[in-house]
Amino acid sequence: MLSINDLRVGTIFLFRNQPYQVIEAKHVFMGRGSSTLQAKIKNLITGNLLSESLKASDNFEEAEITRKEIKYLYNHRGEFWFSEKDNPSKRFLLEEKIIGEQAKFLKSNSIIKAIQFQEEIVGIELPAKIDIKVKQAPPGERKDAAQRSTKLVILENDTQVKAPLFINSGDIIRINTKTGEYVERVKKL
Repeated sequence: MLSINDLRVGTIFLFRNQPYQVIEAKHVFMGRGSSTLQAKIKNLITGNLLSESLKASDNFEEAEITRKEIKYLYNHRGEFWFSEKDNPSKRFLLEEKIIGEQAKFLKSNSIIKAIQFQEEIVGIELPAKIDIKVKQAPPGERKDAAQRSTKLVILENDTQVKAPLFINSGDIIRINTKTGEYVERVKKL
């Protein structure tokens, strides 16, 4: 059993007989020692977000989740196609609501982890950082030396991110998939 102290960002637990993942969590202390957890949780099956106030006396069951590696193939009109890691002939479709915001960091033929609940895929997990090629980068113009200068670049999967002025088309850069921010240049053109 999980208490409210065990519910941290990313924890998956059963709430109303469905798997939920903690998106945000903040402990609020009341007078006389009682506390509550203000949490934003996401239903992994429907994708709905809830804001809940959980009491210290509440207990939750940990969801039995399994993870397996799958290969991302491509997307077309909101349909995301994957295959088993070692068997490309076994293809399957995942809807955009399951993938969510992580869709902008999917790269063809990359290996990711599928989150399964009762043999059904309810979400995906990307690596913390990915290396991806820059498709378009405008020339950098230095404006104000006091401010950190960045420009918008377009990645090979058509996602836009802010990158330093020295990044050019063809460079391979590392992106943090949790924040969507540039980390470093991996390979210069």
